[in-house]
Amino acid sequence: MTYAGHVLILVGIYVVLASSLQLVAGYAGLLSVSHAAFYGIGAYTAALLAVRGVSEFPASVCASYVLGYVLGIGVGWLTVRVRDDYFAIATFAFNLVVVSVLNNCVWVTGGPMGVAGIPAPRVFGVEASSLGAMLALVYSVALLSLLLCYRIARSPYGRVLRGMREDEVFVLSQGRNVRYYKLTVFATGAAVAAVAGCLYAFYVKFVDPTSFSVGESVFLLSIVIIGGLGSFWGGVIGATVGVVVPEALRFLGLPVAQVGNLREIIYGIALILMMLARPQGLVGRFRLDVE
Repeated sequence: MTYAGHVLILVGIYVVLASSLQLVAGYAGLLSVSHAAFYGIGAYTAALLAVRGVSEFPASVCASYVLGYVLGIGVGWLTVRVRDDYFAIATFAFNLVVVSVLNNCVWVTGGPMGVAGIPAPRVFGVEASSLGAMLALVYSVALLSLLLCYRIARSPYGRVLRGMREDEVFVLSQGRNVRYYKLTVFATGAAVAAVAGCLYAFYVKFVDPTSFSVGESVFLLSIVIIGGLGSFWGGVIGATVGVVVPEALRFLGLPVAQVGNLREIIYGIALILMMLARPQGLVGRFRLDVE
């Protein structure tokens, strides 16, 4: 039960991440390669607050969300001015900057050693230290993130996002401020990713820069693409497959180092096959151009 609970918690955290990236990449068509950076910002926010005595879960979630949104506005203001490959490159660069800051600001982040000793989260004074309590917290946040994604997708705002994804020039011709929509959806996705980081910090009780690298951003983008861009269930399916399939490798009896390498190989092969056979993903509606 402990191992199954661990896998379920990881699935829940990645559902939050995938649903937030679905808003940015799936609905708005912005292929961001910086999602792990906001994930890390939220994790470090919660970790630093907790080790200083602020372990109230609602307060940490709010702080992570607000900081993620504010930084998302700042980064988005710079990056949404460019399109397509240039946008991906700009967000890629931001992720590199964040990892460098986390590694080098030792007096704040602990540098490569990270932040350890994160206490269990408290919800209105009650400590959530058991596996069951953590499961409840993670899936409560996951349900809220999915609800947010669903409401945005079904709203007039979401229709504009899908229109931008399909034909930005047409949306501009209708008098819509495309830059505003890109900026706000990017910031919202960043804020929800930061909340996922808060969950991760409280669950693992340790954070370090290696968990939030560009490779993690590529992985997040991969699971959303495999699950299906522009689909409400795409992020859920992608997150589940992305977490459960690699965990199954543990039962093959391979050395830990080989499992990590094999996981990357499997992701790469799966992504190539998906782009060739079904570019829109398993349940997606947005077809990537692979020609």
